[in-house]
Amino acid sequence: MREFHSPWIDFNLYLITGRGETLGRNLEFVVEEALRGGVRAVQLRDKGASSKELYETAHELRRLTSRYGAKLFINDRTDVALAVDADGVHIGSSSLPLYKVRRLIGERRLIGVSCHNQTQAITAQEMGADFITFGPVFYTPSKAEYGDPVGVQKLAHVAELLQIPVFALGGVNQENCAEAVACGVHGIALISAILSAPEPRDAAKKLLAQLPALEHND
Repeated sequence: MREFHSPWIDFNLYLITGRGETLGRNLEFVVEEALRGGVRAVQLRDKGASSKELYETAHELRRLTSRYGAKLFINDRTDVALAVDADGVHIGSSSLPLYKVRRLIGERRLIGVSCHNQTQAITAQEMGADFITFGPVFYTPSKAEYGDPVGVQKLAHVAELLQIPVFALGGVNQENCAEAVACGVHGIALISAILSAPEPRDAAKKLLAQLPALEHND
């Protein structure tokens, strides 16, 4: 079997921003509360923002993530990621090809890929993804366009099959987090479980408490 070597992914709770998920609160405020709660990776995702709006938000999130020693990923927009010196880019099936993104951002930055089936997951690994999100694992309105949830059995199979880190995505919350973790994933990725929580800092702490400690084996 061909071996794939991914850089050490030093986070297991991956917060994704979502427009309209913050209960009317300022996004930067909610993200900072999550960072105070221990989140160490944030993906800025806002398909509806103009380039200027996205850059301004990314610039502010870069300032916050740097302050807390966290990583910042930009969804789809390689240009914005480079403009704010983000730690990586997160791409999907409608994004630039992975190899093109790699040429643009270089080897130092990370590339995450959204995958919704086993074929996509294997392809992402073969093309050089550093990690993937896989789902939706559980039902969530924000991922309904991708069809029925893949479920924990398929998640466990993909997590075992791949050599790069897999993050469970889609409907993951306080109640089912342990079920996702039991599938052998590297971590969890989520939106509303933190952004829509009354106390985002406490929500982050409670989720992190359910995740196993990261072990780095050289």
